[in-house]
Amino acid sequence: MARLICTGIMSLDGYVNDEQGNFDWSAPDEEVHSFVNDLERPVGTYLYGRRLYEVMRFWEDAHTLPDASPVALDYAQLWQAAEKIVYSTTLEAATTARTRVERTFDPKAVQAMKDTADRDLSIGGPHLAAHAFRAGLVDEVQLFISPVAVGGGTRFLPSGVRLDLKLAEQQRFANGVIYLRYHAA
Repeated sequence: MARLICTGIMSLDGYVNDEQGNFDWSAPDEEVHSFVNDLERPVGTYLYGRRLYEVMRFWEDAHTLPDASPVALDYAQLWQAAEKIVYSTTLEAATTARTRVERTFDPKAVQAMKDTADRDLSIGGPHLAAHAFRAGLVDEVQLFISPVAVGGGTRFLPSGVRLDLKLAEQQRFANGVIYLRYHAA
């Protein structure tokens, strides 16, 4: 059975963006980005909310940028090779390859994907991930905590959901980012 992994970059005070929707403070440097790439290698399918999909679609064409770093090119290749499912009631059609749009998040369908997948699944976007947390589908949480407090915005973890987690790994990076990997207890 594949794992459903929820990965996110958040501020020290728990937000993925600030009150204006900005997340420029979360851009990983080369060291962190390389580490992320290695974490993403086992992922065969990304489950996205619409907003995160619109941000991530950058990787569809990133390999064509003349100044793209080797780390960025590596990530673009990983992202392009994966299947992508976007959960949205407003997105008319996907604009990237290997992508389909689903109108509703169905926990039973996601569990069936986990049961039959030969590679891990990653869920992203705090609103979509909240559905998976509430349904008890998330097997692992991978957090990159940036050394900044933004004071408000969109929380990474959902309110009103208890998560019992067991620390499995931790890593500190030169830029002050801390990586924490937890298994669902």
